[in-house]
Amino acid sequence: MTESSKTKGLDRPDDFYAELLAAHEGLSKEESDAFNARLILVLANEIGDHKRLVEALAIVRLNDEMKG
Repeated sequence: MTESSKTKGLDRPDDFYAELLAAHEGLSKEESDAFNARLILVLANEIGDHKRLVEALAIVRLNDEMKG
């Protein structure tokens, strides 16, 4: 990712993860997938930088490929 994005991060990642899991409680697989898609679009809009978003996609893809 870009140098500026490497220095940023969640100030309370464990709390956010717990809140993310709680947001999915009671949702079916389809509802959960749709929720994730909407969340991704909201966060992408907040980031607003196409280059950073493409870099993030590449990082996720690389991590997935490394897992196997």
